[in-house]
Amino acid sequence: MSRTQASPVALPDLRGRTALVTGASDGVGVEIARGLAAAGADLVLPVRNRVKGERAVERVRESAPDARADLVDLDLARLDSVRALATAILADRTPLDLVVLNAGIVLLGDRERHVSTDGFELHFQTNFLGHFALTTALLPLLQERGARVVVQLSLAARFGRPAWDDLQSERRYSPLRAYGASKVASGLFGYELARRSAAAGGVTVHLSHPGVVPDTGIAPAMRARDRGSLGRRLADGLGNTPAQAAQPALLAAVTVPTAPPLAAGAASGASGRVGPAPAPGFFGPAGALHFGGAAGPVRPYRRLADPVDGARMWAVAEQLLQDRSDAVRA
Repeated sequence: MSRTQASPVALPDLRGRTALVTGASDGVGVEIARGLAAAGADLVLPVRNRVKGERAVERVRESAPDARADLVDLDLARLDSVRALATAILADRTPLDLVVLNAGIVLLGDRERHVSTDGFELHFQTNFLGHFALTTALLPLLQERGARVVVQLSLAARFGRPAWDDLQSERRYSPLRAYGASKVASGLFGYELARRSAAAGGVTVHLSHPGVVPDTGIAPAMRARDRGSLGRRLADGLGNTPAQAAQPALLAAVTVPTAPPLAAGAASGASGRVGPAPAPGFFGPAGALHFGGAAGPVRPYRRLADPVDGARMWAVAEQLLQDRSDAVRA
């Protein structure tokens, strides 16, 4: 079984635009960064590991020799690191036109539940809460710039639903369950951000998922777990390379789709208005099972567009961050 081949997305001229891409040290993230740089965008690349970050910049400049790519420090599993980056960007008034929330972890093969230094389950903080804190802190700047936010999900978000009594997998833990929960939370956040942005104005929000990407860092653990299984054979045969898997996020970064409005919910933006909000676009591989293939608009995961759950997840995240801030001050 051979993998599908997908042509790169044709990006417009992005010269004069600045894009921040989390998780661009390797894998799909560095391919997103390479695509944006090749179209002329300047890059801000938040990294936890400077050595890997420098290698990523080298990869970017293989296809865009004159690319401007600034490395900045960010560890999404540390809220003080998130706050420091947001504070620096706001102080410098970095002209962000695009933010791609791509970074994520999945600790396959490790049955132990890990928590961050802030006390949150590690998938939940790294994949969701850290991105929530960064994006909401930057909102005033993003609104001024009329920026776009791309929230990178995964196929795991398709099958999950929020376990409100166990959002951080304290009662029942497995790496895949925790990973899926974090991606569901991210999806609810993306749709709620779209609603609030439609009310307040200034920010466009789209969502994407890369499909299945066998040639990334999580693949060895997945192979060890599912050696010889049908799912493994399908993933290897139908999945995309990292470069192909970057295409849905790149498409989300530049496309202005037409979509029916989201249902009005309890949430309102800064203007206080509540009403129908334009639905964000959702992009993924259009091949079999959405494992791979060319990037295109795909059917949204309807549970993630629930306005009540979206508002609730936003409120939960705000409360968790406030509680943590209060604890630090005490």
